[in-house]
Amino acid sequence: MNWDSGFENFKNYLKLERGLSDNSIKSYDYDLVLFKKFLVANKINDTPFNCKSETIKNYLYKSFSDKKSRSQARSISAIKSFFNYLIFEGYIKESPISNIEAPKQEKKLPVVLTEDEIKNLINSIDLNHDFGQRNKTIIEILYGTGIRVSELVNLKLSNIFFKENIIKVIGKGNKERFVPLGEIASYEMKIYINDRNRLKIDSKSSDILFLNRYGRRLTRSMIFKIISDASKRIGLDKKISPHTLRHSFATHLIKNGADLRTIQLILGHESITTTEIYTHLDTLHLEEVLKKYHPRGD
Repeated sequence: MNWDSGFENFKNYLKLERGLSDNSIKSYDYDLVLFKKFLVANKINDTPFNCKSETIKNYLYKSFSDKKSRSQARSISAIKSFFNYLIFEGYIKESPISNIEAPKQEKKLPVVLTEDEIKNLINSIDLNHDFGQRNKTIIEILYGTGIRVSELVNLKLSNIFFKENIIKVIGKGNKERFVPLGEIASYEMKIYINDRNRLKIDSKSSDILFLNRYGRRLTRSMIFKIISDASKRIGLDKKISPHTLRHSFATHLIKNGADLRTIQLILGHESITTTEIYTHLDTLHLEEVLKKYHPRGD
C-alpha cells in the first residue's frame, strides 16, 4: 500500500464506517495531502507501513513552526487518525505519531449577540424586498432552533411538522434529531412557504425549504452573506456568522435556566463537554451584572 491508496482507503473508512460528513472528510484529506506533498518534496520514500516518527516531527516543525497552534493541532489529529486506522485494520502494530502531542490551544469563547442585537438584526430585513421574508425566516430559524447552517440549507419541507412544532434535521455524520420549533419561527416559516410556492422550483429542490431566485437550494455562502448584510445595516461592531446565532440561542437558554442536557440534545452535540462552553459564557454575563449592580462590584 502506498500513500495514495492508503489515504483513499482511509477516506472510505471515514465515510462508510465512521459516518463522517463530506466536509469533515475534506478536512482530513486537506491535511493528509499537505503531509504527502512534504514527503514528495523532500524525496522521502517512507510508505505508511514504515513511516518514522522523526519524519512526522520534521514535517510538523518545517510546516507549522511559524503558524497558529490550531493548524498544527488539526494536522496532528488528521495524521494520528490515519495511523490509528492502519492499526485498526491490522496493517501496523504501533503508530509513529503516538508520542507526539498536539500543542495546547487557547480556548476562545464564541461571539454572542444580545437579545436586542438579535431583534435589530431581524428588524433590519426589508420585507418589501423579493426575498425579504425568506431572509427574515432564515434568521428566525437559526436563532430560534440553534441548528447549524449546513442543517438549515438542507432542511426539507417533509421534515417540518407544524402540528407538533418540531423539525427533523440531518446533523453531522448524517445523524437525525428532532428540534423544537418556536411559535415565532413557525409563524414566519408559514408566511415564507406561501412566498416560496410562487417560485418556479427546480425538480431537484422540490422538497428543500430555502430556495434562491432560480428555485434551487441556497448555498452556505449565501446564508453567510444574508447575515453579514444584516449586520452591516445595523452597524454591529461584532464579527458574526450564522454560527453566532447558534451560540446566541444556546447562551440565552442557559441564561434563562435551561439545563445542559436538554441543550445538548437540541444542538446535536455528541459530548456534553462541547455544550459546557455556554456555562462559561453565562458566567461572563453574571460578572457583568455584578459589576453593574453591586455596590462592591467595581
